Amino acid sequence: MFENDVVDFFTRVPWWIVPTLWVPVVLGLFTHGVLNLGVPLVPGLFVAAAGWLAWTLTEYWLHRTFFHWVPNAGWGARMHFFVHGVHHDWPDDRYRLVMPPAVSGILFVLFMAIFYALLGGVWMFPFYAGFVFGYTVYDCTHYATHHFKPRSARLKWFKRLASHHMNHHFQHKPRKYGVSTTLWDHVFGTYV
Repeated sequence: MFENDVVDFFTRVPWWIVPTLWVPVVLGLFTHGVLNLGVPLVPGLFVAAAGWLAWTLTEYWLHRTFFHWVPNAGWGARMHFFVHGVHHDWPDDRYRLVMPPAVSGILFVLFMAIFYALLGGVWMFPFYAGFVFGYTVYDCTHYATHHFKPRSARLKWFKRLASHHMNHHFQHKPRKYGVSTTLWDHVFGTYV
């Protein structure tokens, strides 16, 4: 995809890198809030759940707006291709389905600064743990919707979620932006 082999190497990411990198971060954020900052465990779990919910809205909003935005400027189509278009052109590329750590690391710091400014230094930690956990679930779910074909009848919910995402890819209509949940597609009328 890239002429520079080094740049190309860093854009090809196996799915298991995401949980390997981010699950320890999630545990560290939550544990720091509870053990070092005095966040009570049960309220901390509720705040983490709120962070996860906030992630699902962020996932939907980013996918619907930024990922599918193609500016009219000359650089617009190229920018869109690198951000999300490559995924729509090659939806089964196993190594371009999850976000490269160089990009997710930058976004991690950016979102952490935003939540620190909004929530302060104590409650931000369990909230952000839930948010980053939501991102981890999203990226792994995204990979699975493209490459995991469950046979078990108990996984009907996953089959519906995968079908939802495949409709987003192959119906070519502006809808079905949720990947890890269909909640916000229902709320904003893009489920159809």
